[in-house]
Amino acid sequence: MKLLWDVKENRKHRHCKMANRDKELEEEIYDKVVDLTEYAKRQRWWNGLFGKNSGPVAEKYSVATQLAIGGVSGWCAGYLFSKVGKLAASSVGGGLLLLQIANNSGYIQVDWKRVEKDVNKAKKQLKKGTDQARPELNTFVEKSTAFVKKNIVVTSGFAGGFLLGMVS
Repeated sequence: MKLLWDVKENRKHRHCKMANRDKELEEEIYDKVVDLTEYAKRQRWWNGLFGKNSGPVAEKYSVATQLAIGGVSGWCAGYLFSKVGKLAASSVGGGLLLLQIANNSGYIQVDWKRVEKDVNKAKKQLKKGTDQARPELNTFVEKSTAFVKKNIVVTSGFAGGFLLGMVS
């Protein structure tokens, strides 16, 4: 009978230890969550995503102002890009069309084998140039990424405005 009593007491004792350990663990987790929420309240929302240094623009202007500045400048750039792009495409296409008409009419003679040879030569030179330019390109990409992270609100406004400018 005494043995049964000792077993029951051991179970109760172990249960109390586990309950105390669970309470301590819950309190520790609660303290960490409270600390995390306090930390999040002190930080801007974009700091969690893009780092603490969100750039000089973020410190001077509100988010709405940054979006407006980025959106307007993006729309202007997109509008101009679409108009200039259409003009350039029309010029190149029209020039090639006139060249082909003049060639077929007999006004000019084009040595197409020489043109093909020169184009292949230019391709080879461009291929050599791209192999040498890779470190510079990587540096440019890194700098661009850092700029976008520092000025994320203005950049996103610019991107949206640019797309709207391209459409209009």
